[in-house]
Amino acid sequence: MPLESCMILLDNSEFMRNGDYIPTRLEAQSDAANMIVNQKTQSNPESTVGVIAMSSSGPSSGAELLVSPTDDLGKILTALHGVPFCGEMGRNGKDAVDIAASVQVATLALKHRRNKNGAQRIVLFVGSPLTCAEARSFVKAGKQLKKNNVFIDVIAMGELGENEPKLKELVDAANGSSANEEGAERNCHLVTIPAGVLPSDVLITSPIFRGDAAPMGGDMGGAAAGAGGGGGDAFAEYGGVDPNMDPELAMALRVSMEEERARQERVSAAAEEPNQEEKSGDDEDAAAAPPNNAESMEGITDGVENDEDALLQQALAMSMAENQASSATEETAAATGGESTAMDMGDDDDDAAMQMALAMSMQGESEEKTDGLDPAFVNQLLGSLPGVNPDDPAIQEALRKAKDESEKKGDDKEDKEE
Repeated sequence: MPLESCMILLDNSEFMRNGDYIPTRLEAQSDAANMIVNQKTQSNPESTVGVIAMSSSGPSSGAELLVSPTDDLGKILTALHGVPFCGEMGRNGKDAVDIAASVQVATLALKHRRNKNGAQRIVLFVGSPLTCAEARSFVKAGKQLKKNNVFIDVIAMGELGENEPKLKELVDAANGSSANEEGAERNCHLVTIPAGVLPSDVLITSPIFRGDAAPMGGDMGGAAAGAGGGGGDAFAEYGGVDPNMDPELAMALRVSMEEERARQERVSAAAEEPNQEEKSGDDEDAAAAPPNNAESMEGITDGVENDEDALLQQALAMSMAENQASSATEETAAATGGESTAMDMGDDDDDAAMQMALAMSMQGESEEKTDGLDPAFVNQLLGSLPGVNPDDPAIQEALRKAKDESEKKGDDKEDKEE
């Protein structure tokens, strides 16, 4: 909490003898004030606290300053536990306590505080009926507090039906007109404590003890009535134990809770590691899947291209084989035609030689041998040639012509010999 100077105003009138708060209103008030003092001084070591009794036994019977704002906890606690019952019970047209006058005394004490830094706050306990005081006096006191930048927290103990409306006027005036807007924060608070409930249990869960600003529109009395069971939420880090009451137990519970929290974090982290590994493995598989698909598609494309290349090569090989077969057939036909031409030329030469001289008769005989080729030998020779079909009609026609010419030449020779 920030640095703060606080004045605690205690109601010590005869009305505080009532036993509707255990054991009495005065002792319950003293217990709650003791808790607030400890909270203020421990939250910030430079914070100061003062104590004022709103009734005194002197001639004025007004507010009495017991301790000015100080950080000496011993002086403060001594003043809290030494407050006597004083004041008259509403005689002479006056209330047992004068709220407006007590607030002015507290404001003067804060004005002359030793450390001028930090906020100023008044904590007001009210247990006496406010029958004679007018509401406008409370409004005036609240505006004066607002002007001097002094916050006020009011704790109503008893006589709630009569005191609560007037005390609410005081708090609203101290908050200012801007606090009436919706959602605005209130630095001044009113807490009503029902009868039979310990004030300390209610204050633990109130903005007065936590030191935060409450939103406008919430009635702290309703919250206080339901908070009688205790203030475990305010000391959640200490296991619901007030460290001011039992520091050793509160520290032990805090250490135990921190160890348990660390153990649970380790267990949860160990449980999350396998899930993260599985998730990362799935992510890696998912990331590796597209390249595999791409590779498979490339393999399929390459296979298709290879098949197409093989088919193309096969088609080219077949085409070349057909071209070779046709060229071999043409060469065979050409060779056969050449032989026929040569045979024709040989026949002409033989006729001329036989007419010119007998000396050429040997050459004629060799030519006759050549003309008399065996058809079976010729067919066998043609069949041995690659790509040549002996049964081809062209080849058979050439062989037939050669045979006819040979037979014709043989007949001509026989006629000449005769």
